[in-house]
Amino acid sequence: MRYPISIQTFETIINGNYVYVDKTDLVYSLAQEHVCFLSRPRRFGKSLLISTLDAYFSGRKELFKGLKMEALEQQWDVYPIFRIDFAKGRFDVENGLQNILEEYVSAWETVYGKSNIYTTLSSRFQYVLEQAAAKTGHKCVILIDEYDKPLLDVLDEPLEKVNRSILKDFYGTFKAADASLRFVLLTGVTKFSQITVFSGFNQPNDISMDSKYDAICGITEAELHTVFADSIAAMAKKLKITVERMKTLLKRQYDGYHFSEALLDIYNPFSLINAFDKLKLDNYWYKSGTPTYLVKLIEGHNVNMQKLTSRGYESQYFVDYRADAEEPLAMLYQSGYLTIKSYDEHYGEYTLDYPNVEVSKGFVTLMANSYLKKDEGEAAYWIVNLDRMLRRGDLEEVKAAFTAFLASIPYEANKDERAKDFETHFQYTFYIIFRLLSCYTTLLEKQNSKGRADIIIESDNDIYIFEFKLDGSAEEALQQIEVKQYALPYLQDKRKLHKIGVNISSVTRTVDEWLEA
Repeated sequence: MRYPISIQTFETIINGNYVYVDKTDLVYSLAQEHVCFLSRPRRFGKSLLISTLDAYFSGRKELFKGLKMEALEQQWDVYPIFRIDFAKGRFDVENGLQNILEEYVSAWETVYGKSNIYTTLSSRFQYVLEQAAAKTGHKCVILIDEYDKPLLDVLDEPLEKVNRSILKDFYGTFKAADASLRFVLLTGVTKFSQITVFSGFNQPNDISMDSKYDAICGITEAELHTVFADSIAAMAKKLKITVERMKTLLKRQYDGYHFSEALLDIYNPFSLINAFDKLKLDNYWYKSGTPTYLVKLIEGHNVNMQKLTSRGYESQYFVDYRADAEEPLAMLYQSGYLTIKSYDEHYGEYTLDYPNVEVSKGFVTLMANSYLKKDEGEAAYWIVNLDRMLRRGDLEEVKAAFTAFLASIPYEANKDERAKDFETHFQYTFYIIFRLLSCYTTLLEKQNSKGRADIIIESDNDIYIFEFKLDGSAEEALQQIEVKQYALPYLQDKRKLHKIGVNISSVTRTVDEWLEA
């Protein structure tokens, strides 16, 4: 099986006999729309979708032989296609955006004609569209990939306003030339709101949270278990585990994306095909790069992920990025670092969280660097060693590791303005630690009628119930475990049960007392 790593052209995949997950029924359905917008995280197949639509509207029937599209389309008309790929080009330099659009329009004018009456980019583009429709007898198709890159590259910089104005004027052509348009699709990561990019024309149909198109990018579990059945078996053989265990590991590592209230599980396609190609589980998507604009937002908005993931939201709070928002929730969601985890139909509220281990491990390590002033490698190394200690059942080592790690956090991190008091800082520090630890071991949040333990960790041989106190006592923490009956679900479990009470001192800023029962 050939995997299309870094290949985003539909024709190349089909003619090169690369593995292809047939989405052409969804492509056909999408092609019946008029003006649409689709947001998906980077490396999720948006460019391949654009390429597939290009092939379809070009009448390339031979490329769809044996695919679902073959039974759906009868006409195979050829339309004039205007394709813009903003992935190519510099937009953080003066006139960068203007020059790229000029190149596109000039090239189209050589094909469909130019009028000296029209001098602006938008009016020239409109004339080209009208001429193309008249000369071919078919309305025009416009496909724009990464429409938001000219803005993301200059976010919160002076050029953002300039680029926004250029795009607003250029996209205004879609309204003026509507009679000449058959289909328009804009794809990107972020849907901008309150910055008037789309105000020049009728708002596109945002299909980003339309359950009909949940699976148009990415790989569903059904597709994974059928199209990639041999790949899963090969990987299981390489790792010397069962196929079912391999499926579980793939799900934990790469699954968990949901794009609507239907909660259809979507796997990260980039990570999956890389894992199958290399027969190795790794953080391929995260390692491919954290966008610069996201790092800026994390620092600029003092992001507290614990707060962001602990409440419900109506969709308007995370489907549109608003520059004036106190927290960049929408940017985190649309970039793929948070996803929908549940939906409350009664209140119309969604809860968000990390989609899977790959994202959680990478992004929380980044947060540890930002919040705790810890090097990413240092934090990850400590977490791996902590997991090994827990699996060995060596609580003395665990205690020493916790004490040393907390004591090593620089004073300036404890003084961080995000922590109004040390209790807030203490809570968020442990949130980051346990989020990182959950990437390696099984952390549970089990709640009974009397409350929820701070943390429960399960390994093959041991169960650990931790309760933490700040400026209290370890004895008080142990009493809470008993009174709240946190151990009740494990009384019949054959594994060794550990109840650990820990007190943290706000003076020493590390472990003060540690008792095990």
